[in-house]
Amino acid sequence: MTPFTFNTTPSIRMGDGLLDQLGEMARATCGESVLLVTDPGMMATGIVDRALAALAAAEVAVTVFSDVKADPPEAVILQAVSAAKGMDGVIGLGGGSSIDVAKLAALLACSGETLADCYGVGMAKGPRLPLIAVPTTSGTGSEVTPISIVTTGASEKMGVVSPLIIPDVALLDPELTRDLPAHVTAATGIDAMVHAIESYASASPNNNPVSRALAVEALRLMGGALERAVKEPHDMAARGDMLLGSLLAGQAFANSPVAAVHALAYPIGGHFKVPHGLSNALVLPHVLRFNAMTAPTPYAELAGITFPELADLQGQEAASAFADALQDLSTRCGLQKGLREVGIGQDDLPMLARDAMNQTRLLVNNPRALDQADAQSIYEAAW
Repeated sequence: MTPFTFNTTPSIRMGDGLLDQLGEMARATCGESVLLVTDPGMMATGIVDRALAALAAAEVAVTVFSDVKADPPEAVILQAVSAAKGMDGVIGLGGGSSIDVAKLAALLACSGETLADCYGVGMAKGPRLPLIAVPTTSGTGSEVTPISIVTTGASEKMGVVSPLIIPDVALLDPELTRDLPAHVTAATGIDAMVHAIESYASASPNNNPVSRALAVEALRLMGGALERAVKEPHDMAARGDMLLGSLLAGQAFANSPVAAVHALAYPIGGHFKVPHGLSNALVLPHVLRFNAMTAPTPYAELAGITFPELADLQGQEAASAFADALQDLSTRCGLQKGLREVGIGQDDLPMLARDAMNQTRLLVNNPRALDQADAQSIYEAAW
């Protein structure tokens, strides 16, 4: 067997209503004081109040940092780092952006490193503060990944990738996802499915049997649950399957990393402020069709697992049907069909293709090599 490494969050706890036990977990994991990292949208829900009540009941002192923005810029990271200094631990509560900011706050408030020191793979030195992640979307899987994504400058994204920032505890409470708007459920759900698909097909030398097994189970769960979660938001079985599927997909791609779908999605989000999950959904079927021309096998293997009606298909036919089914699922869930529908002009496509080439960390994992002309052709197909 080819050697591989697999790292994940040491403690994963899942259950309806589990947020009410956050105080006990925080005292055991972090200590007597924590920074709670979240965003303004979460502050408008009752979820933060429940978290604060649980922490107060356990006599854990809390400072709230609620200035997280989607695709968080460096300035927000540095503000959170400042707020985390002197704390015993950090809790990230919210979507992927809040958890990503919490990871970096826990690292930089303790280690004394600069953010610039940590960009790239394995550059962070640590140590960090104890860290708990509480996801409220079924999308990024950030609660089990060694990755934080930061917006640098006007639009470019960079990553801090290090096992040091894998949280100590992931608390999964499906009730926290129940009241998500349908478009958020849809976009974050497609994002999680992309994690599983790209991990399974990754050309990374660390593509491994554990990640592939997790990706398969993630797609089995989410393929049957996403549309139900979008159209029947209080279907808690669907919500639970999506949250668990997102976590499993996160574990998979944390160790067998994603590729060209994400590389082409990042410039869309960076320049046009399109949510990350929707950016992925817009390019996903077109990247898969491009890849399947030379590497259809992984997509053919996943087709019948994700969509049982495709189980009798094989090879190129199965891979093509898989891309079509994913595109149809996105449409049924109410997501936009093309780049033009999110305000991107055809004359913007060369810029997107050029910027996608900067995502070398991701492109190296794609099962088919692609250059700038290929990227532009994919954007044109998605337009």
